[in-house]
Amino acid sequence: MSRPDSAWFDAQYNNRARIPDHAQIFEGWSRASALAREKSLCLLDLPYGHGPSETLDVFPAERNGSPVFVFIHGGYWRSLDKRDHAFVAPAFVQAGAMVVLPNYALCPAVTIEQITLQMVQALAWTWRHAAEHGGDPRRIVVAGHSAGGHLAAMLLECDWPSVAADLPADLVASALSISGLFELEPLRHAPFLAPDLRLTAESARRLSPALMPAPRRPLFAVVGGDESEEFLRQNTLIRSAWGEAVVPVCESVADRHHLNVVHDVADADRRLHRLALGLLGLPGGEMR
Repeated sequence: MSRPDSAWFDAQYNNRARIPDHAQIFEGWSRASALAREKSLCLLDLPYGHGPSETLDVFPAERNGSPVFVFIHGGYWRSLDKRDHAFVAPAFVQAGAMVVLPNYALCPAVTIEQITLQMVQALAWTWRHAAEHGGDPRRIVVAGHSAGGHLAAMLLECDWPSVAADLPADLVASALSISGLFELEPLRHAPFLAPDLRLTAESARRLSPALMPAPRRPLFAVVGGDESEEFLRQNTLIRSAWGEAVVPVCESVADRHHLNVVHDVADADRRLHRLALGLLGLPGGEMR
């Protein structure tokens, strides 16, 4: 069977083209995030590295020893910003967590591999400084949307002691991937995206979590039920690759597309939020 043509790959992966009101959704995220920063105790643009994009926002926990929820934004590694996603934080702080929102440099100025290494440094910073903001460094959960879901999965694979001698092997306790990307080869064939990502066959293979050995810590994989066939396939692929023991939750959310599925993680009445609470070990959480 021949490979689909470039138009097919664009149709499958160009989510902005698939969602006519994407600009209004992004504007809604921006307004809700500005309100979250205004109404919440937060520390903005703390440096975790030396580059101008290597900063993160912290929403401290209300009591010491709380689990830590790190949320990595999406945007195909080439757009959006942590400031667009502060709306995720208040519900988790209210539930009893510390929240961290890291930024990263964007393609094509950097590669996906460089972004992954930036997230490694952001998580190392989080482990070292969590206790200063009410967090328990032994209970760090990483979540991410789309490209952020890919990065969350990659962080489960990190050999932390090789990064720095003070870091524990189990620095990330678990991960939640929302509409994540686990096999990057298809992105090389989507014309709207490929020039910015600059993936080669070798780098796409090296950066694909589905082609890596299963980690020791669990991943929950969730996707919008109204997403493209490829995003639905990507979600089931990671369970096939890593097994049900490592990916105990692998499901789609009815009546949600690639963008509004993110709303569910910030909504205390939705299952996606309860799954995140389950990974954090907080009341009301679900693990299956």
